[in-house]
Amino acid sequence: QSTWEHLGFKNHLPKMLDGATSIPESKDVTRIDRIGAHSHIRGLGLDDELEAKTRGQGMVGQLAGRRAGGIIVQMIKEGSIAGRAVLLAGPPGTGKTAIAMGMAQALGNDVPFTMISGSEIFSLEMSKTEALTQAFRRSIGIRIKEETEIVEGEVVELQIERPATDPHNATAGKAGKMVLKTTDMETVYDLGQKMIDALGKEKVQAGDIITIDKASGKISKIGRSFSRSKDFDAMGATTRFVQCPDGELQKRKEVVHTVTLHEIDVINSRAQGFLALFAGDTGEIKPEVREQIEVKVAEWREEGKAELLPGVLFIDEVHMLDIECFSFLNRAVEQPNAPVIVMASNRGISTIRGTEYQSPHGIPIDLLDRLMIIPTVPYSKSEILDIIKIRCEEEDIEMEDEATMLLASLVGKTSLRYALQLITTASLVAQKRKSSVVEIEDVRKVYNLFQDLTRSAEFLEQHEELFMFHTKGAATTAAGPPADAMEDDDL
Repeated sequence: QSTWEHLGFKNHLPKMLDGATSIPESKDVTRIDRIGAHSHIRGLGLDDELEAKTRGQGMVGQLAGRRAGGIIVQMIKEGSIAGRAVLLAGPPGTGKTAIAMGMAQALGNDVPFTMISGSEIFSLEMSKTEALTQAFRRSIGIRIKEETEIVEGEVVELQIERPATDPHNATAGKAGKMVLKTTDMETVYDLGQKMIDALGKEKVQAGDIITIDKASGKISKIGRSFSRSKDFDAMGATTRFVQCPDGELQKRKEVVHTVTLHEIDVINSRAQGFLALFAGDTGEIKPEVREQIEVKVAEWREEGKAELLPGVLFIDEVHMLDIECFSFLNRAVEQPNAPVIVMASNRGISTIRGTEYQSPHGIPIDLLDRLMIIPTVPYSKSEILDIIKIRCEEEDIEMEDEATMLLASLVGKTSLRYALQLITTASLVAQKRKSSVVEIEDVRKVYNLFQDLTRSAEFLEQHEELFMFHTKGAATTAAGPPADAMEDDDL
């Protein structure tokens, strides 16, 4: 059995692929990419020496934090860091999540990157430790290597013969021969019914370069041979010419599959196997299943069939975890195959959830001692201007310099997140008056329409008695003025 079959893919994947072949092909597809809060980030914005650029790859400012993040990324790529945890600590709106997203972009798609929030651990229909365990195993990849035999060559001649009894019956049994060649050899292959159908489906003809997977019988057409480039019927807009293969016709090719340990857990713990990955909530997984998988993975690593890829687990709002979760992290972070844990917190000295004790960032002291802490600081005014301009470019909005300066000045009175949210709303106001450029009056209008935290709090303090369940002053039975303030006629 191949390593891939041990994972449970053999029984379920072919069925899924067979069903996919009946879906009609769509030629015109319009892709809509929604613009998110961090969709403009392409990386950490570092040079080859891991020095942070003032502005690069969508990142602005936080030079020391980005440089530290780049060192962590480099250590992860080299595989020289394991059982480590990093804390991004700073006030709200200082780019902690942005640095984590930049690290994810810098690592690429090969390294698993899992992002969770501290509060979502308590909303899942499973124990807290099980939710964290699944998050850990989603962040650990395994690269499985397999060798498969293929036949690769140029089709010299293709003959398909039908029975002489009924040559017009296409459903009758067919047979044929195909001549394949490389630069070094040439061989004749006898064709059966299934192989002929596969060749017809791919529209293979003489002069094509093809590959045949001996295990599955799948035929792939690579292109046309350069020797047929002068053929009149071979020319077309999509025709691709390739060199005739050299060496032996039969070759061994290495195929690499990358999955996470959590995916292997789900496949081996659910009756529906591979399709269980698409079912949403996977539920709790028995420890016995994970122990068997750990033994099998260890065997594959000793045989050179598999390679572990410890990735990154990013826990945002880590102060929302309780003391039980922190105790689990203390043990899990020191396991040999643990991913790199990146946490983010905007709390100062606060109470540890589940206890009456206070600690920096709401994290127990024994866990803080295991963390490498990366501080983030508030942005300067010039950096805020750059961030606003980057967001305008990302959202394809043209804004006057005066409007941009007004938004930057609002950050000091409100917050960076509030100012960035006014960009889109101001653009809609500008479109309403049939203008493609956002002016300063548009920003002022949306500023008056949408309150920030400070103005909302001031309004509550002035009119608190009008709201229900307020804590200041005398309680009233309804949302209205006190009874003694009513007129006699109202009574």
